Parts: sequence; structure tokens; C-alpha cells
Amino acid sequence: MNLMPGIDSTASALQAEKLRMDIIGQNIANAHTTRGPDGKPYQRQMVQFEAKLLELGRDASGQMRTAQGVNVRDVIADENPGQLVFNPGHPDADEKGMVRLPNVNLTHEMVDLISASRSYEANLQVVRTSKQMAQQALRIGKR
Repeated sequence: MNLMPGIDSTASALQAEKLRMDIIGQNIANAHTTRGPDGKPYQRQMVQFEAKLLELGRDASGQMRTAQGVNVRDVIADENPGQLVFNPGHPDADEKGMVRLPNVNLTHEMVDLISASRSYEANLQVVRTSKQMAQQALRIGKR
């Protein structure tokens, strides 16, 4: 008997949101990187999630028990071009003095970070509630 049902799906959501927050942090850290290893400006990264079905095995009656979780499908680059600014003294300026900036919008990233943080907190609350329910169930068994 599983005293904490749903914990597997919550754990996968926690891992996915942690990766999302890491990627957002990377985007923020590179918001002014005009030349990466490939010689181009940094491109904003985005995490793609997908639902996954977890097979938990068969119960006593032979029925397949399943649960849903979250899977990170991919981390993809945002293909939108960054802003062009006139800065002839910049080392990455072209012959016209224009510099291509990364396509990272700090306001957008902060909103995404708050959203990911709230999702992470909500999933942590699910874990806490599951733990409390399991503890209550064990206390009932002692009486």
C-alpha cells in the first residue's frame, strides 16, 4: 500500500520546475552576452514540458496502476532575433556600428521565474500535505 500516492508525479514536476528555474537563471545571466562560443549573441533558452504516464505496476486485482508526471521534452533556443543597437565602440559592432543584442527580455524572464517558483512551491505543498496525510493514517492505525 502506497501511503503517499501521487508523490512520483509531484517529484517529476519538482525536477522539471527546477530545470526551468535554472534555464531562466542562465537566460538572465547571459542577457548582455553579445558573443558566445559560436560567435553569435546568446539566444534565450526555453524549456518544453510534456505529460508522461508512469506505470506503477499491477494492483491486487490485476489492474494496471498508472500515474501522470511531467517530463522535460527539450530545451530549445528562441529563434527571435535580438535588438540591434548603434554602438560603434563595441567590440562586436559590425561595419555600420550596429551590435546585435541577445533576445533576452529581463521583464519576461522575471515573470517566468516567478511563475516557475510558484509552481515549485505548489508542488512542495503537495508533498507536505501527502506527508501529513500519511502520518495521520499511521496514527489511526495505532489506535
